[in-house]
Amino acid sequence: MHCGKRLQGIGGRVTKHDRSKTAQPRPASIAAVAHRAGVSIATVSRVMNGIENKASSETASRVMAAVESLGYRPQSVGRALRQRESRIVGVLAANLGNPAMAAAAASIELALRDAGFVMALCDTHEDAGIQDEYLAEMEAQLARGIVLLVAVPSPKLDALRAAGRPLIFVNRRDPGAEDSTFVGIDDHAAGRAVAEHWLAKGETGPFGLLHASLAFSAGRHRAAGYLGRLAEAGIDEGSIAHATGPGRHHLEIGYIGMARLLEATPRPRRILCLSDLIAYGVYRCLVERGVSVPGEIELFGFDDNPLNAWIAPWLSAVRIPYEIFGTAVVASLAALIDEGRATTALLNHELVIRGGSPRGPARDVMSQASRIILETKSPGA
Repeated sequence: MHCGKRLQGIGGRVTKHDRSKTAQPRPASIAAVAHRAGVSIATVSRVMNGIENKASSETASRVMAAVESLGYRPQSVGRALRQRESRIVGVLAANLGNPAMAAAAASIELALRDAGFVMALCDTHEDAGIQDEYLAEMEAQLARGIVLLVAVPSPKLDALRAAGRPLIFVNRRDPGAEDSTFVGIDDHAAGRAVAEHWLAKGETGPFGLLHASLAFSAGRHRAAGYLGRLAEAGIDEGSIAHATGPGRHHLEIGYIGMARLLEATPRPRRILCLSDLIAYGVYRCLVERGVSVPGEIELFGFDDNPLNAWIAPWLSAVRIPYEIFGTAVVASLAALIDEGRATTALLNHELVIRGGSPRGPARDVMSQASRIILETKSPGA
């Protein structure tokens, strides 16, 4: 991969930061052979191990030609252990009960398996101590790399970063170094796009914002983009009602935060929730109090997890393309392992607008900020 090139098939930007410590040439890797031959790592492995009926003769010839030209020499298990390499890639997710996070983990697993790796999946519950336990275990298991799907600051994370271990941060940037390898969306642009959508409709508010902690990059950047665009339109931040709730559970944060917003004067009419789960909590709070959604209050979520189309026709949302995260993660891992470079892959987000017209199929509208989908369902669908 070369600096400045787009990741194939994921539609995002890639920037790279050189972390090479020496000019010594690296031994050719199996990933480099796969790239040269135009096949997967798994195909190279099968050809090298003489597994029949799994690759055509033409494919096998391309693989062997790439092996010869690159001088690749396969490693024995013993040598791999001595060099602290394995096929395991650890994936540490903050909350697998969140449908969006589960969708991202599923995408990563498929891509890793196709590339010849084995995923070890752990749930950190967004707890630094648990995260450190799993990081230590991944190191003990000689994991080839570690993917952190929403990381928190922790001592072991600091130690692995300082040691130059292959770390990939997904959806939330490295809390200790924002130039670490990252796969996600442009959160600032996405938050801004929500405000732009409402402003383009001629909406003047009152506006609101419901969020969990803003100490981390994703929430902080989403909120900044949203508030910044409203400020450009002459809407003072002081007039925008903010609320949150205690703890880390987004359903509870949304429920408690919305109860607080209902006490605001004036009561917000359009509210951005920084996750779908927060929006679910908000919705329950409003329904229990007899407030119509979206009749009296419009909600906008973040993630557009797979459940929304089935259970939340009232919720518009920023869709994060979790189904293609795996492709970007594997490409980022290859850059770290083969080139010693950190990459940033920004994938395209979309605005999914629900509750438009009562009939007809969904239709797509393009905007400069993001792709907007107007999703509607016919009665009885």
